[in-house]
Amino acid sequence: MNLSEKIKQTVRNVPDFPKLGINFKDISPVVENPELSKEIVKGFANLLRGKGIDAIVGVESRGFIYGMPLALELNIPFVLVRKVGKLPFDTVQYSYDLEYGSATVEMHVDSIKPDWNVFIHDDLLATGGTAIAASELVKKQGGKVAGYGFLIELSFLNGTEKLKQYSDNIINLVTY
Repeated sequence: MNLSEKIKQTVRNVPDFPKLGINFKDISPVVENPELSKEIVKGFANLLRGKGIDAIVGVESRGFIYGMPLALELNIPFVLVRKVGKLPFDTVQYSYDLEYGSATVEMHVDSIKPDWNVFIHDDLLATGGTAIAASELVKKQGGKVAGYGFLIELSFLNGTEKLKQYSDNIINLVTY
């Protein structure tokens, strides 16, 4: 069984969460499986090794789960993208629209060095809004988006198409 099949078998589907009609993809059982989690980190690392990636950006909060171990595996910095007001030092911010409202994310102003090739990681790709916001933060600091990695992609929401303006290197371990 390949990695994608193992993940699909382990993800828990939760109907009508957080609201009626949504079939939530819960990665908790994946995270609770240490062998599968190690395989996920190794899988991402094998796809990125030798690609000149200078840093991994993890998007709050589930992007931290595999983003940090991936950065450690590649021996490169891990950079946090957090909701506004959560980081203690000077930050660069980006605001964007959500389905019902707006959000702002930020990172420290000194996290990305100019011309760094940055790989952005999160657990799930839906519409792409949060990944685009992370991309804009990388660009504001002079970095280049070298790609994206997601545990799960919800392809019917077309997030991949929106991210291609930044990079064609989009890794989704599982697609629904």
